[in-house]
Amino acid sequence: MKDRFGREISYLRISVTQRCNLNCVYCGKTDCAKKAAELPPESYYKIAKAFAECGIKKIRVTGGEPLVRRDVCEIVRLLRSIPQIETLALTTNGVYLKQTAKELKAAGLDSVNISLDSTDGSTYRHMTGADVLEKVLAGIDEAEHVGLSPIKINAVLMKGVNSDGAGQLIDLARERKIDVRFIELMPFSNEGEDRSRIVTGDEILRRFPFLKPVASEDGTATCYSAEGFRGRVGLISPVSHKFCSACNRVRLLCDGRVKPCLGYDAAYDVTPFLNDEETLRKEIEKIIMKKPAGHSFGSQSAAHGLNQTGG
Repeated sequence: MKDRFGREISYLRISVTQRCNLNCVYCGKTDCAKKAAELPPESYYKIAKAFAECGIKKIRVTGGEPLVRRDVCEIVRLLRSIPQIETLALTTNGVYLKQTAKELKAAGLDSVNISLDSTDGSTYRHMTGADVLEKVLAGIDEAEHVGLSPIKINAVLMKGVNSDGAGQLIDLARERKIDVRFIELMPFSNEGEDRSRIVTGDEILRRFPFLKPVASEDGTATCYSAEGFRGRVGLISPVSHKFCSACNRVRLLCDGRVKPCLGYDAAYDVTPFLNDEETLRKEIEKIIMKKPAGHSFGSQSAAHGLNQTGG
């Protein structure tokens, strides 16, 4: 289905919880341990099925941290059963990935994105508030072992905090068949509102001139590689280089509200229509038509936290 600006909307991100077991400095303005309303797995299935009938072909399960939900594998299994869904992915901080990767793969998960902002233990602890780097690294190993593919590392660089460690993260793409993606700091916290901390994609390319562009279907990321690399380096630049004209996604929040755009607070509740498939689909079509031309990050910060939207 096309929105009013002619963009083909084919990608749904489903935030199944606001809860998170970490407390990243750039993530949000709310308590990550606070439990907001969360729908049961069957409700996410009903909404996702209606979205699929409107043209959605890819789903990503996010949070908060989706693996804090004990029924996350059941959610994945139900979403996988929707015939129109071609790709089913999940974004996680990786802390619980080692013990869940095999079951997630068996439930039908295709690929995984793992948040990892530093390979240095003390820096990682400062950024996340937890001493769990080894668990995350073990989770990456297990995801690779069970055959989740592609595996992507998401890193938010901040000047004066972890930007000096960019080279070590890039080494992961050199040594393993893993994509490392640098995401510009966005205005979801006091840190994000300080634009002087942003490390842009252009700065990464100046620091690492051996990176050369490669063809990719990675959506919002511009991809690079170099001789001897097994993986790729992706640059996601929503602040310095807006990609709204090509945005193909909408978001379902854990309480059943749909956000047409991450950069605005507007969200529309579809739970009253869960037991009426035709009306639910029509409501979704109306919401897609409300998707704005672009986000507002350049002029104002969002009032919500990133843990509320799943990125």
